[in-house]
Amino acid sequence: MSFELQASLRDRNFDMAVSLADGETVAILGPNGAGKSTLLSVIAGLLRPNAGSARIGDKELFTLDDRTHFWTPPHLRGTALLAQEALLFPHLNALNNVAFGPRSAGASKAASRESAQRWLTEVDALDLADRKPAQLSGGQAQRVAVARALAAEPELLLLDEPMAALDIHAAPLLRRVLKRVLKNRKAIIVTHDILDAYMLADRVIVAEGGRITEEGPTRQVLERPRSHFAAGLAGLNLVAGATTSEGITTPDGRVFAGQHDPHWTPVPGQAGVAAFPPSSVSVFLGDVHGSPRNSFPVTITDLEPYGDQIRVRASSGPPAQALSADITPAASADLGLVPGMEVRFVVKSALVSVYPA
Repeated sequence: MSFELQASLRDRNFDMAVSLADGETVAILGPNGAGKSTLLSVIAGLLRPNAGSARIGDKELFTLDDRTHFWTPPHLRGTALLAQEALLFPHLNALNNVAFGPRSAGASKAASRESAQRWLTEVDALDLADRKPAQLSGGQAQRVAVARALAAEPELLLLDEPMAALDIHAAPLLRRVLKRVLKNRKAIIVTHDILDAYMLADRVIVAEGGRITEEGPTRQVLERPRSHFAAGLAGLNLVAGATTSEGITTPDGRVFAGQHDPHWTPVPGQAGVAAFPPSSVSVFLGDVHGSPRNSFPVTITDLEPYGDQIRVRASSGPPAQALSADITPAASADLGLVPGMEVRFVVKSALVSVYPA
């Protein structure tokens, strides 16, 4: 049973079309204000768009146009929304929190408790059944919230950054739980974490400014990004331009030589991107000796620790282009790098991947 949605909100500059195949999990990535949570609210029925339509299989969720104003209320949609906070009923123990959905749908008390026990077992939380929410840690409460959402047998599960409020110990456990319970289930997960996308999603959608800027299979998007946001998540520098036989030429005339995707025959002038990791970039003061294929001036904007390296963030252009290089602390000290300094970034063409935009 597939899911399809197209919706627009004029006051939020939001216009998206999203579809899911049966049993597919899609991750929505994007910066703050991109419209990710707005999308989930529209699907769940918490926010009414100006126009659009949505359906799960044969079930119509809404149709809003010049002639039709059909709107299914949230509790009849067959969706379940899991937010950053667990939002459990404070007066009910974990078992009764999870049993609430089946009981509300008309199941008997015994059947509801049986369902709750099954789902608590599924999320490794049956031992928490008698505890009230105030007696649960953040990770425990979120696992109970997952069980409560699934006990309602939703046709589409919506997760809005479910790991965001968890510590570094609780998040991996919940991620493993979600990987198990989302298998063969339609779900949309909003996240800022690339690991969530890799572990949980079959497909990735990148949203920016209320629009979808990129989508595709998870590994394809994160290993061959076409948007600057996806490239940032994947830890890559990304430069856009027009393709040439050697690589790409940027709008201001800079040439980035690189290795073309072997499955792609570039057409001169076609929109393309050059991607390369910060670890492939060397930093020099002044002119560079020899004949490096890619050498360009930049202005350092920031220096920050990055593991056992220093990430040198810089701007190149015009137009302004954010780029990064990873070097050792010793190299940074030897070069005397500080924000505002002009240096040269150099990267070998063999380390630059060029593919269609």
